[in-house]
Amino acid sequence: MSFLPLAQPGSTPLRVLTIAGSDSGGGAGIQADMRTIALLGVHACVAVTAVTVQNTLGVKSFHEVPDDVVAGQIEAVVTDIGVQAAKTGMLASSSIIEAVARTWRELDLTVPLVVDPVCASMHGDPLLAASALDSLRSQLFPIATLVTPNLDEVKLLVDIDVVDPESQRAAAEALHGLGPRWALVKGGHLRSSQRSSDLLYDGEEFYEFDAERLPTGNDHGGGDTLAAATACALAHGYQMPDAVAFGKRWVTECLRAAYPLGGGHGPVSPLFRLGS
Repeated sequence: MSFLPLAQPGSTPLRVLTIAGSDSGGGAGIQADMRTIALLGVHACVAVTAVTVQNTLGVKSFHEVPDDVVAGQIEAVVTDIGVQAAKTGMLASSSIIEAVARTWRELDLTVPLVVDPVCASMHGDPLLAASALDSLRSQLFPIATLVTPNLDEVKLLVDIDVVDPESQRAAAEALHGLGPRWALVKGGHLRSSQRSSDLLYDGEEFYEFDAERLPTGNDHGGGDTLAAATACALAHGYQMPDAVAFGKRWVTECLRAAYPLGGGHGPVSPLFRLGS
């Protein structure tokens, strides 16, 4: 695949901020974001929202970072280093979601914001309090450039079971109605399909991104990786459909390069880039 252009040695690269939780197993969360961002030649800045206790078998527990500390990390990065795009992952609670949205508005940020509405781990372990779903919908979605839920998250957010192309379109319309400029309904969890088809919607047009469904159980961190790659493309000035197409190609190759780890689900791997 073709990659994003790299900064010249010694020059300041583009910067992407990830606002997300830490994965002690190293497969998802901030760790997955930073792997992709770095291998795409972009500088990763972070605002840690939570520390999880997890491995390949699941999430045992997590500890939230105080919301004022989350807000402080965002402000510290933006006011000194500057960013060309940002993404969110695990936000853990209403207070953290509201702090992120409030800080975004106070700083009057206009860079692209990719919201990956992480509600539960791939094992089904909750990563967001149920009461925080309203904050996600009312506070964060209206300032999002793009939201990227998987099908389980779609069900929680807009109460639509995506089982076919028609319901996938209905879900995209319902998500867009919550305020983001673009909504991407990922089809990776639709196991009845032989292909992995994601649907992007801007309120007027639909864009479909299709890829082969790869036979692997090592898909931990796939959602984080797609959102991070898309954010990097947006930082480079890509238009949204092209940025999503790039993110889709990137995560497909990361799935192809995924490796086993521990006794559960191994991570998707951007390390294929090192052999290019």
